[in-house]
Amino acid sequence: MDDPMVSSSPQLNQPPAVSRTPLAVQPETPARHIERMLNVNHHHRSPSRTIYSDRFIPSRSGSNFGLFDIKSPTNSQSDDTSSAYTTLLRAALFGPDSAGVIPPATPDRRGLMQMNPPNQNIFRYKSETRRSMHSLLPFGFDDDVVTGVHHSPVKTPRKVPRSPYKVLDAPALQDDFYLNLVDWSSHNVLAVGLGNCVYLWNACSSKVTKLCDLGTDDSVCSVGWAQRGTHLAVGTGNGKVQIWDASRCKRVRTMEGHRLRIGALAWSSSMLSSGSRDKSILQRDIRAQEDFVSKLSGHKSEVCGLKWSYDNRELASGGNDNRLFVWNQHSTQPVLKYCEHTAAVKAIAWSPHLHGLLASGGGTADRCIRFWNTTTNSHLSCMDTGSQVCNLVWSKNVNELVSTHGYSQNQIIVWRYPTMSKLATLTGHTYRVLYLAISPDGQTIVTGAGDETLRFWNVFPSPKSQNTGSEIGASCLGRTIIR
Repeated sequence: MDDPMVSSSPQLNQPPAVSRTPLAVQPETPARHIERMLNVNHHHRSPSRTIYSDRFIPSRSGSNFGLFDIKSPTNSQSDDTSSAYTTLLRAALFGPDSAGVIPPATPDRRGLMQMNPPNQNIFRYKSETRRSMHSLLPFGFDDDVVTGVHHSPVKTPRKVPRSPYKVLDAPALQDDFYLNLVDWSSHNVLAVGLGNCVYLWNACSSKVTKLCDLGTDDSVCSVGWAQRGTHLAVGTGNGKVQIWDASRCKRVRTMEGHRLRIGALAWSSSMLSSGSRDKSILQRDIRAQEDFVSKLSGHKSEVCGLKWSYDNRELASGGNDNRLFVWNQHSTQPVLKYCEHTAAVKAIAWSPHLHGLLASGGGTADRCIRFWNTTTNSHLSCMDTGSQVCNLVWSKNVNELVSTHGYSQNQIIVWRYPTMSKLATLTGHTYRVLYLAISPDGQTIVTGAGDETLRFWNVFPSPKSQNTGSEIGASCLGRTIIR
């Protein structure tokens, strides 16, 4: 079917249809007369013969201008008027750049290939059309999309449940930013410090065991499971570290050295690091008779964050002095110092996927998560979260991490790294989410807050390959969810 815009109509005063024989010489027609008059001021002549284009690629000379009933000029004044009108008409139809350009006489395929590139109006229209189409799609596009480059289909974002599957009461769970009162063992047992007592919750059986009571003169300030085995370290308000064998509910030893409370603990094989309000970090080898084998000095305020790297070669520490330090196995002074945070650094996490990649989070006056490459000693990126960053933990199964927050939104955020796009924002706690631990199978996190509750969330996918221990942990967590 012909394009209705170029069909004959009495209202347009067009001539009767003429022969469409290719390359045929045609007599003088009103259309040719109009075209010749349009070109009279441009020092060009119409070709001696007219070639009619395919109806789906209309000729400018034969179709577009034929839609307008333009009369031939009769005097010099009308010549000027016709010239001005023609210029305006060209600019309106084909853009301002075409006002002084004669349309090509042969609009066949070979002629089109030799034309100048289309004017900017056409390109702008295609670009705007492309953007408007993208805005209608349900999925966003990355910022680096290049026009003309084919990309793989956008994957549907993984859905993270927005509600906890279990909530446990935790009476006397302190609302203190500088403490670390929750940890999850490789044997799927959760340790929680409540007041002056430590309780154990078995994720397989949901059995609760009271491990110890420090008495009215002391309090629990930190708990930390050994990487393997059943040993639990307990940091106290009196500056002591107690080592407990959780399988027998028996205290193995007590180690001193700090003058004030111990708010941070971190294990590296048989080495235990403890950070205190006395600004120091003590390195303890539980196989040695001494209470500690070395003392790390550098922080100017309370040490509230400690994490060993996965290869046990680097220790990261954060303090209330807004500093993030990195120590090696043998140093007593920090080998790397990062001072970009503007509030206390409690949240620290090493990436299990890339060697030397470290994440840290700042307190209320900072609100930022920063990423560092300790191998090259470089600051990689910064993300303002909008709330006090209390904890960070990296997924072992995928390249994602979760952060918990305090003032003022008390939210939990699951991030995709390195884009730092939000996969989910979880809410439910009514106080600062000060405590965070991850299950041994890497799928579940538990969060604790001053609202005296522990909440369990399924945030990460299952690992691609699981060992026997992880399978047991996953099956136990599955039974817990059913209950």
